[in-house]
Amino acid sequence: MKNGSNSLAYSMSFTAGSLLHYESVSIAALYLDLGTYRAVRKKVIAENLLQTRTQSACIRICQEVLTRLQVLNMDEIKFLISSSHQEQAHLLWVAICRRYRFIGEFAVEVLREYHLTLKSRLQHEDFDSFFNKKSEWSPELDTLSINTRNRLRWVLFKMLRELGYLNKQNHIMPPILSRKLLELLYHNNPEDMMFFPVCESDIKNILR
Repeated sequence: MKNGSNSLAYSMSFTAGSLLHYESVSIAALYLDLGTYRAVRKKVIAENLLQTRTQSACIRICQEVLTRLQVLNMDEIKFLISSSHQEQAHLLWVAICRRYRFIGEFAVEVLREYHLTLKSRLQHEDFDSFFNKKSEWSPELDTLSINTRNRLRWVLFKMLRELGYLNKQNHIMPPILSRKLLELLYHNNPEDMMFFPVCESDIKNILR
């Protein structure tokens, strides 16, 4: 992954939700039924299918889920709704990393790199250091308030714990990836597998 530059801005709107596992799978299934994301959005909001307390929350979460699902191709959408709970979570992580360049680069340059270099624990300071490095290349990051930065860090760490990539003590926990998932990702873009804190040799062994 290349360092950030002014030619490609970072989107940081992922504070609308963390992994959103249930919401993503439900909306993906609805998409296969209705055929368009526009129709999905209309139905989800009109019928409050996410069962949020307010319509504004429903709109915000629905929009966030849709932007993530739109980076998946049809084969990946079908896999998402038919696979195991853990496989779904791994694929949703890939979608998040594709959708949010900042998270994707953090996954490769910090999370995976720490695992490969045997740094077993991820600290809040590691996020802060990464953020500061990226903000040198990105004016939109540099202008974010401290409170916003803390919120972004909190959401990202929450995602990693939901996925099981971090335990409660923030130790990095390499996931067990299925052959079916890896074959799906490899067919689309082999570099996506770098989003996981897993050694390349382990991935190759699974794909043999």
